[in-house]
Amino acid sequence: MARRMKLAIPDLISPSYFPAAAAVELGFFKKEGLDVGLELIYPVDKCYAELRDGNIDFVGGSAHSALSAFPNWDGVKLLCAQGQGMYWFLVMRADIDPKRNDLDVVKGRKIGAAPWVNMGLKRLLINAGYDIERDQIDIAPVPGAVIQPGVTVNFGLFAAKALEEGKIDGFWANGMGAEVAITRGVGKMVLDIRRGDGPKGCFNYTMASVATSDALIAREPEVADAAVRAIVATQKALKADVSLATEVGRRLFPETEASLIARLIERDLPYYDPSISPEFVKGMNQFCRENGILEGEPAYEKIVATGSSRFWNS
Repeated sequence: MARRMKLAIPDLISPSYFPAAAAVELGFFKKEGLDVGLELIYPVDKCYAELRDGNIDFVGGSAHSALSAFPNWDGVKLLCAQGQGMYWFLVMRADIDPKRNDLDVVKGRKIGAAPWVNMGLKRLLINAGYDIERDQIDIAPVPGAVIQPGVTVNFGLFAAKALEEGKIDGFWANGMGAEVAITRGVGKMVLDIRRGDGPKGCFNYTMASVATSDALIAREPEVADAAVRAIVATQKALKADVSLATEVGRRLFPETEASLIARLIERDLPYYDPSISPEFVKGMNQFCRENGILEGEPAYEKIVATGSSRFWNS
């Protein structure tokens, strides 16, 4: 009988954590002997709190957010990357005619961003020379962005809707929200970090990762290994046949978003590398110190499950 487990993600109708969701839906966890159920828990800090409390086994979320429940990386490890680089987008209202990579557009504006996700935008603005208070940049949760149990919704879609309704001037969110806003003509892209926008170093602020507890690794290292192999197999399968993304989307997403997901995943395939480099960890640690959520320089081995890293290239 397959080992029954739970994996939580903070966004579902999105490319952000798609490899984790697809690993469940396409049966790659089951092939590794793990019967993994997918749970939507918003925001991301609640995912990690559930991991800390032993209610779930894995989190597919932003790497730096593990510190919300595991200070100084005590008790948690990153198993692998779902994709390289900080993966959020800054989209601003089309009617203010924003220009690509021109951050002056944020001055005096209200920008929607989810808890812990907002740190990425605030820090890159500060590192680009902006002062959040002086420049009157209001970065806050999108009005109404609450996910009820059993309801399949997504922060990016809330943000796109709020932008269209004029409740916010821009948003910092996932690729699905960005695509919907741009396709509808209500938003324009200002920052795409994975593709070179933003100040130096912001690519390594965070990444979409899969994490688990030190307790699970100590108790069942073979389970941690199996989870890594499942994610790696999923990334390879999507690279070989991106139409699998549509298959997964039709199971999990509304019709419109299901029709968009393969395009978004194809765009992200170059970043489907499961490895977590020392360079990334160094950049993430600096980002976390600058945000006041980490002290010192924890060793690479404290943050990354190096015992499972041999399967990154399997």
